Amino acid sequence: MEHSTYKKWSAEFIGTFWLTFGGCGSAVLAAAFPGLGIGFLGVSLAFGLTVVTGAYALGPISGGHFNPAVSIGLAAAGRFKASQLAGYIVAQVLGAIAAAGVLYLIATGKPGADIGGFATNGFGEHSPGKYGMTAALVCEVVLTAVFLIVILGSTAKRAAGGFAGLAIGLCLTLIHLISIPVTNTSVNPARSTGPALFGPSYAVSELWLFWLAPIVGAIIGAVIYRALLSNNDD
Repeated sequence: MEHSTYKKWSAEFIGTFWLTFGGCGSAVLAAAFPGLGIGFLGVSLAFGLTVVTGAYALGPISGGHFNPAVSIGLAAAGRFKASQLAGYIVAQVLGAIAAAGVLYLIATGKPGADIGGFATNGFGEHSPGKYGMTAALVCEVVLTAVFLIVILGSTAKRAAGGFAGLAIGLCLTLIHLISIPVTNTSVNPARSTGPALFGPSYAVSELWLFWLAPIVGAIIGAVIYRALLSNNDD
């Protein structure tokens, strides 16, 4: 196996670790801090900033996917080799699990610690706004589809150079501002998996939706972009 392959997997592991630790960490450690809570806006910005910083630091190595749905969507759009999907997805999921484990150690490191929902995703009674399964499914599909369109458009050869990471990070920020009340925002199966393994028991039983919906949405976004928006130089 080529040495560069290990570097790509390592970059995806680190980038997904950073996204999960930074985004979910802001929700678990800072969002509800008495008198200084950063709220939905702060958590949304935290997720966006992890992508911006990770994309510029690690994107040149692996492409900066940090998300199984993104990798699958890029493969569906012809921008990524399907043969590389398994390695990327494993690295991303392991990175998210490692981040959630470290975050759990920190969050429980004080007397009387209560991790609450531990930034997990859910629907119905486990949705922050009590939105049902259908609403959660539609929300995650639509937002992941748009996310893929933004990623594909901002990384096209004809796009303004050097701004893709910023556009993608801002898009993820907006996605969180829209959907935190609905699902606590996934659009990323790895991000959902890590916290689910350390959070409340319901999170694992509802995890299927946060794999299915982002993957379906990513494929839809790729199809829309290729059919309606792409040029031959993409």
